[in-house]
Amino acid sequence: MNLRDPKLTALRFNEFITRHDLHSPCKSMSGDHVFVDRDGKSKQSRERIASVWGEFFGKFPDYRNKFARVESRKETVVTVGNAYWNEKNTHDPAIWTARIENDLVAERRTNYDTDENRDRFGLK
Repeated sequence: MNLRDPKLTALRFNEFITRHDLHSPCKSMSGDHVFVDRDGKSKQSRERIASVWGEFFGKFPDYRNKFARVESRKETVVTVGNAYWNEKNTHDPAIWTARIENDLVAERRTNYDTDENRDRFGLK
């Protein structure tokens, strides 16, 4: 059961990522959190994901996401936008999903922004 709007939980989680705040995203993830990257590789557990974020922020200190569209589908939030990696790679289109349970991010997926994925998520 979500007490808040799931969109707010997903947007707050993204703000922590944009700030490279390692502690707050962990507090916003369920204990059995799952992250799935664009290639379908998954990582599980809050502790494992925290370690991955730490390595990621070290490799990509300028990384941030900018959303152009945010939609709620009950407990799933779908966001469309761009990832900014650095000055050479400023526009990397993506579709993110976050499944929210009890006001925590239980699953977050990064998807390629393709026509097929836009159809899949009802974004046309």
